[in-house]
Amino acid sequence: MSLYTLLADIGGTNTRVALARDGAVQPDSIRRYPNADYPALEPILTGYMAQSGVAHLAGACVAAAGPVRDGVATMTNLNWVFEEAALAGALRADRVAVLNDLQAQGYALGHLAPDTLREILPGAPARPGASQLVIGIGTGFNAAPVHDGPGGRVVAPSECGQITLPTLTDEEIRLRRFIERQHGFACVEEILSGRGVAQVHAFLRAEAGEAAQPPLDTAAIMAAFKAGDPIAVRTAQLFVRLMGAVVGDLALIHLPFGGIHLIGGVARAFAPWLRACGFDEAFRAKGRFSDFLTAFPVSVIEDDYAALTGCAIHLRNRLREG
Repeated sequence: MSLYTLLADIGGTNTRVALARDGAVQPDSIRRYPNADYPALEPILTGYMAQSGVAHLAGACVAAAGPVRDGVATMTNLNWVFEEAALAGALRADRVAVLNDLQAQGYALGHLAPDTLREILPGAPARPGASQLVIGIGTGFNAAPVHDGPGGRVVAPSECGQITLPTLTDEEIRLRRFIERQHGFACVEEILSGRGVAQVHAFLRAEAGEAAQPPLDTAAIMAAFKAGDPIAVRTAQLFVRLMGAVVGDLALIHLPFGGIHLIGGVARAFAPWLRACGFDEAFRAKGRFSDFLTAFPVSVIEDDYAALTGCAIHLRNRLREG
């Protein structure tokens, strides 16, 4: 039997695929595929196997950016659905696991190189095994609590990106109504995601009487922000303030004394400017619990392949269990 296992991290925009041996990702095996070029997941994985020359797998683990129920994954920002049994047949794998992508990120904690963690806020010392929280901000938004216990690690799935966007100030309420007019419902993900940056920028342009200007994508907005454009700067500040408020809410819900870990392309893009844009103030703006929030350290995971590591660890443990 092959010692190889197959790993796949399916985001809203790209799919990352790799091989692993005994829980260790093989770095030279990593490939990235634009989802827009494929009608479904299976052609990506079977094509990857053909290219790699692997005919049989000990197992496979797939992390999906969407809800997973009874082994069936439904992508949130992509029209794909796939299930464990069908993938096992297509891949000729003895064992297949399908996870939410934030679960995979949770399994990766403790197995990432220290230099891939950028500290944003320090926290209080915590006991070993303290609960942690991973929060993904990229094409979409989601989070998962991470709990270590005598029976091993448990990473609970959620779809918290679809909850109502918290709005406090008059400006934030106007932003929520701006989103509702376009999408009917202002959830967290409509703002705290790649498309959300563009929507905040469009809102602020409308507020400034510049609604007729051509819309900018996230990359152009970030370039304008770095160049000091006033509306782009205000976009970053409003975006980061809402990010801090939501992350603070999730911290109070889950009490992750072991640390909060932000992941995803948008989180990485904003990492150097989070504190300058007011993340810490918004994170801790919780009334009489403001001081309590100082206990939770916050970092950004800068390893773009962390979910593959989590898939490898989770699958290795499943295979050892038999």
